[in-house]
Amino acid sequence: MELLDIMNERFSVRKYVDKPVEPEKLDKILNAAHAAPTAANQQPVKLLVVLSPESLEKLGKAANIYGAPVAVIVCADKTKAWKRPFDGMQTTDIDASILTDHMMLEAVEQGLGTVWICYFKPDVLKEEFKLPDSLEPINILAIGYADASVVKPAKDRIPVKELVEYL
Repeated sequence: MELLDIMNERFSVRKYVDKPVEPEKLDKILNAAHAAPTAANQQPVKLLVVLSPESLEKLGKAANIYGAPVAVIVCADKTKAWKRPFDGMQTTDIDASILTDHMMLEAVEQGLGTVWICYFKPDVLKEEFKLPDSLEPINILAIGYADASVVKPAKDRIPVKELVEYL
């Protein structure tokens, strides 16, 4: 599939079938994250792959993952953060987002659905998974096979000419 087709095909899936994600597909998704650029190549991101029933139960205390068989908790390692020297802005959230986007697009290529989750309890995640203070959960990516009842919604986007301004 062409990249733009993958981008247009992707949508948030909030209902999954009870079918495991094949390890080779998950590996491709994680390798897509590995290929993602980060600010100053600091690579300040840690991916926690949640697969086991026990870990999924722990995750369920912090977030709704809609029955997905796999979730990736995308964390920023604040000790590795690059800071813009002019204003001290840390880029870890941006770096984590780029990795998450790469994973979402590869999941579509693998025939899988995803939903990017930011509505979660970070303190519960930190406690349940015993995260060190240096790791900050940024988002969660739920991954799995979309339920047959899931219908891709129409994308309501502003026109490109409204989005873009040439200077």
